[in-house]
Amino acid sequence: MAMTNGTTLVTTFAAGNREIQDFLDTTRQETPYLVIDTKVGADKYLRLTGAFRQTQVFYAVKANPQPKLIRHLARLGSSFDVASPAEIDLCLSEGADPGRLSYGNTIKKASDIRYAYDRGVRLFVFDSEAELRKIAEHAPGSSVFCRLLAASDGAQWPLSRKFGCTPDMAVELLDSARRLGLVPVGISFHVGSQQLDPTRWEPSIAQAAGVFRELAGRGVNLWLLDVGGGFPTGYQQPVAPIEEYAEAIEGAVDRHFADLPVPHLAVEPGRYIAADTGVLRAQVVLVSQKSYEDDHRWVYLDIGRFGGLAETEGEAIQYRLVTARDGEPSGPVKLAGPTCDSVDILYEKAPYRLPLDLQPGDYVDILGTGAYTTTYSSVGFNGFAPLATFCIGDGA
Repeated sequence: MAMTNGTTLVTTFAAGNREIQDFLDTTRQETPYLVIDTKVGADKYLRLTGAFRQTQVFYAVKANPQPKLIRHLARLGSSFDVASPAEIDLCLSEGADPGRLSYGNTIKKASDIRYAYDRGVRLFVFDSEAELRKIAEHAPGSSVFCRLLAASDGAQWPLSRKFGCTPDMAVELLDSARRLGLVPVGISFHVGSQQLDPTRWEPSIAQAAGVFRELAGRGVNLWLLDVGGGFPTGYQQPVAPIEEYAEAIEGAVDRHFADLPVPHLAVEPGRYIAADTGVLRAQVVLVSQKSYEDDHRWVYLDIGRFGGLAETEGEAIQYRLVTARDGEPSGPVKLAGPTCDSVDILYEKAPYRLPLDLQPGDYVDILGTGAYTTTYSSVGFNGFAPLATFCIGDGA
């Protein structure tokens, strides 16, 4: 239990994580700040590897690049999906082998490809001819896999349209990769982040099998199937367990690759591993109404979309909020951040309710915020400092 303005604060999250709760009990840091428990990330990694018969986990560093979390995962044998030279340097500095890095960003500067190659990275992703030629020139002899377009139906944070190509294009590009002196190894796709439907992987697995089959007829034997991330965490509502996702994915692979050699399966979890590691502590700055007839109060926190809660855009990710006054009479609220930008509104349509006696200075704990918060935090919009992070847990 944590104290806020002399009041005991109880969170159901902390009931299962005494370390985070103890930190909140004893820390008097300026809000907002994020506290993450790296052991939670390690436990999620181990549960994920245990759910699949056999898979290679590439942790999506973009979800949370906290060095101590990277170090902990590297010690467990995780591979890493990296998006930039900075993420490459981070992983290498925390003990990851360059052979365990996949440069998964399909939009790379030529100089960044060369930098990765010089640092020992030999696995690159592409989705266009121009990108393929850059890799061939600046990372000669490397292994490559092609990203397919994938539908994001059922995902709360879609990732379609910007990334990937059609299966027929993937066939031709992977065939070209061989002629360019590269080693074509497989296919990847991503069905969207916070994907709530375990069956959404099957259509893309079927398309990938078609690419494998067509290229096998040309003498190009692919062996890697990267089914991306998208595995969800329970924010306000329970989600299907990771074992159900693994069963659906492996079943689809068994069905669609029945006449082909079984591919080596890879996954790229980010949110699944990182989200539950973190609790973000914020403070109420202002509680107000826009008119005497307004049923909704506006609650302004000292963190908003520019401070790390970017995934509230479109109210896509709806975090669970906990206050010391929970259990008291409550009413509907609209939630916003502290900046002088009118888009800095977190939730205006979602049915959030907070205690009627909520006051400026009260703490609000935002649960499940270990993923995609600090990495979205601006460096100083309106003069507000970037989101601070504190690390606890084994290996921290």
